[in-house]
Amino acid sequence: MAAGSRYGPRAGSEPDDSALYPQKKAPALYSENPALVMAGSQAAVVVRKVQEAELDEMWSCVGSKQHPRWLWAALDHRSSRIVAYTFGRRVDRVLVKLKALLEPLGIRRFYTDGWGAYRRHLDPHCHVVGKRRTQQLERKHLMLRTWIKRLVRKTICFSRSIARHEIVIGLFINRFEFGVQVVTAQLE
Repeated sequence: MAAGSRYGPRAGSEPDDSALYPQKKAPALYSENPALVMAGSQAAVVVRKVQEAELDEMWSCVGSKQHPRWLWAALDHRSSRIVAYTFGRRVDRVLVKLKALLEPLGIRRFYTDGWGAYRRHLDPHCHVVGKRRTQQLERKHLMLRTWIKRLVRKTICFSRSIARHEIVIGLFINRFEFGVQVVTAQLE
């Protein structure tokens, strides 16, 4: 314990130890629902084909509000389950990355809020703009903000590194949306 400190060193004075510990959980996370993605020529599990998806992005920050981070998610319109997600800035290339994750699913219709990147990168015949069709994903964002305090706009709980931010949210989505039990590696 530091001299004069009743409870030990402050969190702000502790060194960043992320380089000492390898990412134990990050390699085990999926960016798309593994039950829906084709494994070779056969599907691992075929419940039902996703035909319609809601696409939207959700703002959060890492370190301070000057470092925004966006969670881009695609939600199955019928089952209200997240089928794929990715992280990044609010730029077109992140939408292209999410679209690449959705390619194997063969989605025929996308519902969005009409932001410019959606208009530029989605086929107009498959793209439906309107807030009415994205209510389920907006509700999912509210649930994520309620359960994961780092996503709340006015909070004192925040991520210090981008990697940890993505791992925490990825663990939550993998567990509660994809139904994947993420096993942690044992320390030696």
